[in-house]
Amino acid sequence: MNANSTNPPIHRLFVAGHRGMVGDAICRNVATDPSIELLTAGREVVDLCDAEAVDAYYAENRPDAVVVAAAKVGGIFANSQYPVQFMSDNLKIAVNCIESAYRHGVRRLLFLGSTCIYPRDAAQPLVESALLSGPLESTNEAYAIAKIAGLKLCQYYRQQYGVMFHSAMPTNLYGPGDNYHPENSHVLPALLRRFHEAKEEGTDSVTIWGSGSPRREFLYVDDLAAAVMHLITAVEPPDWVNVGTGEDLTILELAKKIAAVVGFEGEIKTDPTKPDGTPRKVTDVTRIHKLGWRHQVELDQGLRQTYTSFLKECAESTMRQA
Repeated sequence: MNANSTNPPIHRLFVAGHRGMVGDAICRNVATDPSIELLTAGREVVDLCDAEAVDAYYAENRPDAVVVAAAKVGGIFANSQYPVQFMSDNLKIAVNCIESAYRHGVRRLLFLGSTCIYPRDAAQPLVESALLSGPLESTNEAYAIAKIAGLKLCQYYRQQYGVMFHSAMPTNLYGPGDNYHPENSHVLPALLRRFHEAKEEGTDSVTIWGSGSPRREFLYVDDLAAAVMHLITAVEPPDWVNVGTGEDLTILELAKKIAAVVGFEGEIKTDPTKPDGTPRKVTDVTRIHKLGWRHQVELDQGLRQTYTSFLKECAESTMRQA
């Protein structure tokens, strides 16, 4: 932990969204610190889209710190088909969690967003100052606007009332508890599942979408959890900060690494008729490095750990396929 004498330690931490991949990783991290009482609540206990329910939960449980890891998430198809739900639900979650935290005297709040908040054509690597400097990617604009609203609400509460509410913008995440839905999952878990199934079925080749040339950055989810606890105990964190590795690779390079971890020995083909998306997306992590945090899990190690977890989730029928 990064707490010190000028920054009172956290005693009761509410992790909103503890059942998701990110929330679960934060809970694993907090579980190693016996000085922190972990507070969690599933949807059956408190609907984060219900302002009165959230207010009642804060009143009863009195957390002194909150991490907002809850969100309505989905792939490109879901985001483009249901923009009302993606904007409305995520706005409600942000506003309810942040406003109730202020009303009930929460000292620290960290709101988790995504690097999709940055403009579609922002210069690479992505710097925090690029926010609101250009149009967003249209396919997830509704989600991104809701996340920007949450980030700005934290900034305004800090500015107007002096409370330590701030935000973190993680890059592409992967790790235990990821979503392996065959259509709605992100590129890394999707490839891992496809290579695993190809190996099991004895398939000769796997074809990946696009040319394989776009470059992407990936952060192991437990590294994000460590960053969250570092930031929420920092004395003077910035209003928002990128969390990533600052390192990227091509999708084809990623596919080769996953195939090696899984043990798939067939051919990897590309399909240039399919869209590539943004040529490059990587974060500038200068700001969080200056705060004293760096990622610990390199991609090769993280992929091995993720595949081990994937096999365990398959065997126990706990694999997430939302």
